[in-house]
Amino acid sequence: MRARSTLVVAVIGTTQTLAWASSYYLPAILAEPIAAGLGVSKALFFGFFSASLLLQAALGPMIGRAIDRHGGRDVLVLSNLVLAGGLGWLASAQGPAGLAGAWILLGIGMALGLYDSAFATLTALYGLEARAPITGITLIAGFASTLGWPLSALLNQHFGWRGACLGWAAVNLLVCLPMNRLLIPRPAGSVRSAAAQEGEGPAPSNGMAVLAFVFGAVGFVTGAMAAHLPRLLELAGASTGAAIAAASLMGPAQVAARLFEFGVLKRLHPLVSTRLALLMHPLAAAFLGALGGPAASVFALLHGAGNGLLTISRGTLPLALFGPAGYGLRTGIIVAPARVTTAAAPLLFGLLLDAMGTGALVASAGLSLAALAALALLRAQPPPHGLNRSSRPSAAPRSRPARASRARARPSPPPPGCRHGRRPCRSRPGCACRNC
Repeated sequence: MRARSTLVVAVIGTTQTLAWASSYYLPAILAEPIAAGLGVSKALFFGFFSASLLLQAALGPMIGRAIDRHGGRDVLVLSNLVLAGGLGWLASAQGPAGLAGAWILLGIGMALGLYDSAFATLTALYGLEARAPITGITLIAGFASTLGWPLSALLNQHFGWRGACLGWAAVNLLVCLPMNRLLIPRPAGSVRSAAAQEGEGPAPSNGMAVLAFVFGAVGFVTGAMAAHLPRLLELAGASTGAAIAAASLMGPAQVAARLFEFGVLKRLHPLVSTRLALLMHPLAAAFLGALGGPAASVFALLHGAGNGLLTISRGTLPLALFGPAGYGLRTGIIVAPARVTTAAAPLLFGLLLDAMGTGALVASAGLSLAALAALALLRAQPPPHGLNRSSRPSAAPRSRPARASRARARPSPPPPGCRHGRRPCRSRPGCACRNC
């Protein structure tokens, strides 16, 4: 990775870590004291939180289109302002109405500033070379809960939940905003023209519908496990302490899987890593169903590894299949169902656990396998020039001229319609130019 992009990845990775810690991961620690302080039920609190996730689904395409047109720096800066405003509103809330308003603002901030916007920002900057930077920021931001939960608990212990919210608001204003504003460059030239020059390979005609289903299924499984993993492991036979200890292995498993993607799987097309990731949850469910409580750690490690890879696939697979042109709008549309299913999963999977116990894993594993089957409808297309050679799918051997003298000779002027430039020429079958 180039030194310039390394700095950008470090900056966005750091600000993503703090943005996730101060928004999405906040309820895990502060839901109970906030609900008690405002005199509302935890169910109502999490209802407002789920509504904020649905708001992201509605705003995602519009935000993606803005990043396509102008780059993502200003969008990320705006997200820090909105998140700080939402946290300040939450700190001053006095009842259900104030709580609802705060989560509306926080939902807008999360739509502006979390992974999808960060991925689109990197794509606007680096085009088809964005796969490694996308993996890099997920490696750093994978520690958001590891940092956010203890820090939220510490702030709550010393300053109360209102002080904790104000502290996170200050982090967004004084740390994240200056980093995003001063250290993230604007795309060179026009974002649209730069993406268009890189070109796009032929994409599956049903690609967006298939990916929307795949990531929608993944969103349900992710939301269900995030809300109910310790309880699920207890129902499987693990003690409370063992269930919590096993669930804590998810974070390290996610980071380890992302390191594996960064070092090994980057040589393969993103479809390969996505298929591998989708197998992880069903495999984990099979172990837990067969062995019960003793397999709690195995379940958490396998599910965490798959979830870590799928976070990267959410950014890299649309890029590989469709190219960088219109990436922000396209991914905003593709991931909208995932935001809905992630918001609905805690309630629906909780009902399944009440009715079926660990048998609820049949539903989550079945969704993962259905998503894996849906990917069979897609075919990896040769990506445009600009993806590293190692990430290209294998292609048929190229034909060579029979005579060695012709092979050594410089190519003749291209026939009419032959295109040279950033991607191999496919306009004339049998063209002997060097690009073919």
